[in-house]
Amino acid sequence: MSENNLISSNSAPHSDVEEIKRRSDYLRGSLADTLNDNITGSIPEDDNRLMKFHGSYMQDDRDLRNERNKQKLEPAYQFMVRVRAAGGVVTPEQWLMMDRIAQQYANGTIRLTTRQSFQLHGVIKWNMKNLIKEVNEALLSTLAACGDVNRNVMCNPNPYLSEIHGQVHEWAKKVSAHLDPRTRAYHEIWLNEEKVVDSRDGEKQEPIYGPVYLPRKFKIGIAVPPSNDVDVFSQDLGFIAIHEKDQLLGFNVAVGGGMGMTHGDPQTYPQLARVIGFVSPEQLVDVAEKTVTIQRDYGDRSVRKHARFKYTIDDRGIEWFINELHQRLGWKLEEARPYHFDHNGDRYGWVKGSNGKWHFTLFIQNGRVKDDDNYPLMSGLREIAKVHNGDFRLTPNQNLIIGNVSSQKKKKIEELIKEYGLTDGIQYSALRRNSMACVALPTCGLAMAESERYLPTLLEKIEVILDEAGLREEEIVIRMTGCPNGCARPALAELSFIGKAPGKYNMYLGGGFSGNRLNKLYRENIGETQILEELRPILNRYAKEREEGEHFGDFVIRAGYVKKVYSGLDFHE
Repeated sequence: MSENNLISSNSAPHSDVEEIKRRSDYLRGSLADTLNDNITGSIPEDDNRLMKFHGSYMQDDRDLRNERNKQKLEPAYQFMVRVRAAGGVVTPEQWLMMDRIAQQYANGTIRLTTRQSFQLHGVIKWNMKNLIKEVNEALLSTLAACGDVNRNVMCNPNPYLSEIHGQVHEWAKKVSAHLDPRTRAYHEIWLNEEKVVDSRDGEKQEPIYGPVYLPRKFKIGIAVPPSNDVDVFSQDLGFIAIHEKDQLLGFNVAVGGGMGMTHGDPQTYPQLARVIGFVSPEQLVDVAEKTVTIQRDYGDRSVRKHARFKYTIDDRGIEWFINELHQRLGWKLEEARPYHFDHNGDRYGWVKGSNGKWHFTLFIQNGRVKDDDNYPLMSGLREIAKVHNGDFRLTPNQNLIIGNVSSQKKKKIEELIKEYGLTDGIQYSALRRNSMACVALPTCGLAMAESERYLPTLLEKIEVILDEAGLREEEIVIRMTGCPNGCARPALAELSFIGKAPGKYNMYLGGGFSGNRLNKLYRENIGETQILEELRPILNRYAKEREEGEHFGDFVIRAGYVKKVYSGLDFHE
């Protein structure tokens, strides 16, 4: 690191998290001893900060919090564990492993995330080590699924949709592997690897991240036009595949996106990544590494709310970043190439891939895989995995593709889909098929309001309005989160709700249907009754006055409900 970079990164007192990382001996801390403590189900806060790098967050069941407090019991501590696979592709054997450990160690459900990862909830401390060990034995990992490092690299989950998709998926895996942390702490703590005394300096132990890793999490996604299913402009670093006649030419590079903000703090805001140039496929990994190192050296380590890459770029300017990137690369990006996105959702049902095999996209509401009384989704997928010899793909929209199905197996899988009533969502409204929600209550400690548990109920009531207006099959992107951290990418939705307090939400309108525009606050701190009262005239007017092919997000801007927003710097104005 240069002297100037050192001054930049140390110009203000570091936050307590930075000191925890610095003292941790490359993410070890006292985790090994903490996990052997059988007195309490919790862990100290310093270790909890480090646990994120290993793929887990400590939580408690907030439904039980008050009652346990009355009984003078400690909170019902539990852990969320995140399991990642680049591009979200896993084998049937890996799916069965996730199913089994969900039953054995977690709350009996699997959640598919908006970053194409698995989440397990309700894991108690004493089961953590066995769970992570079994994940790794199945050749998956929880390492770097959370924490101040690069997260799961997203891409279109169907590498056999075309030859281009296959190539892009391979590049996503290469970028992901290259940016993995190199510390052996994970293997020592969870996999019983003997600790080896290492006299090498920090830069060699972590050649990309260094001893204090990044100031905050870092997200990368690769989109294949015309689909923007990864919401490439929400990523810290986005790549847009440029292809002609089944040939991958390279990638446009987009930088500085991000969804999180804080209510009432205008210094925080969601932001769209900006396209800055074009690179060949062989240059992709180098660009990813150098971009990460710029954030490592210049990101804000004093104020975590201001530590994301979007603020690093907005504070210094996009030209500053481009010049710094070119200097570190030793070469310059080419001019960006033309591209076009027309949607950011999933396409459901059966499709035939470039390899002659079949792929079936299931609609999974809010990504929760479980058995209900009248919908045995988890059992159905378990039985499919037992006979399936292809793969499963987690989509960026919390859905699941049963992929690489041979013509011989297609009939059997169709029979199982029918037997268990698994659905591509055709019986639901197009609004519901384009919906996403974060977990929120009862497990997320940041949630201010319900999300996953409430959105289906709200959708039922909005669907009544849609039916009245003749809009049931009109695709509208709707998203809900329990807080403004943005896990379901709400700032990009045509219609979104962000939790403000129990039963109260901020309502936003005007995002782009293809994920290319931010939405804007329309009503603040409203409950269900007012939500429906506000939506009814807007949707009815949209049904009557929309132009041919006009999406809802475009209409509410043309009709004057909200202003158009392409930069987070204008989000609060």
